[in-house]
Amino acid sequence: MNFNVKIEELTHLNGQVIAINLFEDTTALTGQAEKLDLALDGVITRLIKQGEIKGKLKEITPIFTTGKIAASRILAVGLGKPAELTPDRMRMASAGVSQYFRGKNGNKPLEIDYLLDLPGYEPAASGQAVAEGLSLGLYSFKKHFSKNAEGPGIEAVNLILPPGADVPAFKQGLEKGRICAEAVKLARDLINEPANFLNPTILADIARAQSARYGLSIQVMDKDFMQKEGMGGLLGVAQGSAQPPKFIVIQYAGKKTADIDIVLVGKGITFDSGGISLKPADNMGEMKGDMAGGASVLGAITAIAQLRPSVNVMAVIPATENMPSGTAMRPGDVITQSNGKTVEIVSTDAEGRLILADAICYARKAGAKRIVDVATLTGSCHVALGDVCSGAFGNDQVFIQEVILAGDRAGECLWQFPMKEEYKDLIKSDVADMKNSGGRYAGAITAAWFLREFAETTPWVHLDIAGTSMMDKERGYLAKGATGIPVRSLINLVMALAS
Repeated sequence: MNFNVKIEELTHLNGQVIAINLFEDTTALTGQAEKLDLALDGVITRLIKQGEIKGKLKEITPIFTTGKIAASRILAVGLGKPAELTPDRMRMASAGVSQYFRGKNGNKPLEIDYLLDLPGYEPAASGQAVAEGLSLGLYSFKKHFSKNAEGPGIEAVNLILPPGADVPAFKQGLEKGRICAEAVKLARDLINEPANFLNPTILADIARAQSARYGLSIQVMDKDFMQKEGMGGLLGVAQGSAQPPKFIVIQYAGKKTADIDIVLVGKGITFDSGGISLKPADNMGEMKGDMAGGASVLGAITAIAQLRPSVNVMAVIPATENMPSGTAMRPGDVITQSNGKTVEIVSTDAEGRLILADAICYARKAGAKRIVDVATLTGSCHVALGDVCSGAFGNDQVFIQEVILAGDRAGECLWQFPMKEEYKDLIKSDVADMKNSGGRYAGAITAAWFLREFAETTPWVHLDIAGTSMMDKERGYLAKGATGIPVRSLINLVMALAS
């Protein structure tokens, strides 16, 4: 999708469709919308008075022009109440424009003129929200269909601003939105990919290609490195699979110093059967998405490389499958993580925390000033928060608040859980330093406590995206299937650190 920014008169518009924004309870049109209404003999005003157009958020009302103007259709796009308008609501409304045309235009690509007249709203934030909404709203994963069932979709959007608009600021926001949306779509594509098309080796190859494209440095380490570093968690999980594990480290250098301002760690379980503690057969296919954390940090660092903040960032993705076999790790085994701590394996289905622990130790050893890990870690978090909010846990309240604020700016809810010392008792073991599962109760918190033991004193936040990484139906700009949460939150966090 190509974006063009223009300040044009109605008579100069040449798109096949014109989209206009309308607030709830609008009674009088102004600016380009008023001129458009006059050219159509007042049909928009009549539909508003008749209650056919209400302006409610995400409401899309098509109006056919019957040859009165060059465009064949008008789309009235509801923004909701003016006092409630936020960038996320702009994103939702813009997504509705893209979604309206999915599968509706045959084989002809569309060009749309989108009239944007939002006085009083910050132009850069508006531009970013509109770009993200239009781009993410058009997303679908159709790679494995033999034919494209939805057609080419929207080819270009001409964003028409009113006279006097701050065009440079809007364009700056638009470009950031385009970059962020592409990063989210990369993550979505990886998460949606079937496990037979995305094993740890293929994920590493994709990471190499993305790093080369955006000028990032990358190292992909194999078993020899893991054994040298004593990564008993990653090796233990990997030993049941025929697919070799990979330890992927990507770096963005935004400063000339050797400091690592922040490390983004992403769980990269490319398929999770549960291992010997086998999962139920129902919905096991969704476990192709257990590498959503890894996909998120890969997507985020590609965007960071293009936005070029003055921050040094490292992304770490421990990647493996978790499979049952004669060589698989067993319940009752004891493993040693890379920092020397021993772990009793209570359940081989609590594997994500084992590979993350080794990755967090690597980040600390590399000198990380801050660490954020992202993982589809526990069903408990999904039960607690559903698919609306991701769980946030940490050892530094200031840093936790910074991460939550970055999520708020992205429209991605991050909800803080308590980390009381009493919860730590649930992962005490009789045969090792700790066990890898605290049982049924407070499962999301005990998993976070396990990881906290490896973060030690480094400011650290853990994001559990088990409920938010996938949707069973479309919601706004969040597609059915992979959502790409929390890619934009991570980007916002890094950009905030730079400023």
